[in-house]
Amino acid sequence: MTTALYDIPGPHARRRHRLYGLIATVVIAGILAGVVLLLFDTEQFTAAKWTPFEYKGIQEMLLRGLGNTLKAFAYAAVLSLALGGVLACGRLSEHRVLRWVATVVVEFFRAMPVLVMIFFVFVALKVQPLPALVTGLTLYNGSVLAEVFRTGVNAVERGQREAAYSLGMRKTQVMTFVLVPQALRAMLPTIISQLVVALKDTSLGFLITYEEFLHAGKLIASNLDYDLPFIPVVMIISPIYIGMCMLLSWFATWVAKRQRRSVKTEAVEVAPAEPGTLMPGAGAHP
Repeated sequence: MTTALYDIPGPHARRRHRLYGLIATVVIAGILAGVVLLLFDTEQFTAAKWTPFEYKGIQEMLLRGLGNTLKAFAYAAVLSLALGGVLACGRLSEHRVLRWVATVVVEFFRAMPVLVMIFFVFVALKVQPLPALVTGLTLYNGSVLAEVFRTGVNAVERGQREAAYSLGMRKTQVMTFVLVPQALRAMLPTIISQLVVALKDTSLGFLITYEEFLHAGKLIASNLDYDLPFIPVVMIISPIYIGMCMLLSWFATWVAKRQRRSVKTEAVEVAPAEPGTLMPGAGAHP
């Protein structure tokens, strides 16, 4: 038996795959055990290195840093989506000048390193840390999202656009009611992936003294009173960053499922007609 993409493995192949999985599991477990032993050998689990996390002041500093990270991400995410939408409209415009301007802006900021833009706004324009960080993240991620939006709209079947125009719809109506709703389903995973990038890039704020989550961890890790607890700080901060990124991915999955279950996108179920019955509106033949 076969599928469209691959042959279904037989009994021998399944046993071979289980063996490969078992070997891979043993290798990964061995690597993890080696890392844990190394951490024990370098005294990373001593009480002195983990003591700071018991103090209320340290906990408040971490929570304040996490709150600042989420605030910067919220601003950057909303502004990036708005900027991406505006630039995408410019790139899809029928006016050549507007299309060229939007293309230059997108290509310039998409090629510029995020850190360079953040430093330029912070140092050259003398902007406060939070606006400087948000500006750099917005310019970069907005330019990337503009290409995502443009590609998603252009990927919709051309017949959908032509059918909408044949019904007398204007371009704005075609984009709003026909193209964008269909493109959004395809674009959603890429949009969320780019927002995850924006969330992780908020950690660049510690380079311009913005008191975000990583900056708070850096202050704790460089404390000589607690024997430089760098590894414990990483073990505390990393799972929180991973959890926030996973939460964004879960949110994207939830939105996609809601769209598939939406009443507006589901076909109305019609019961099969009984033998001998007439369809509505059909007349009897003489």
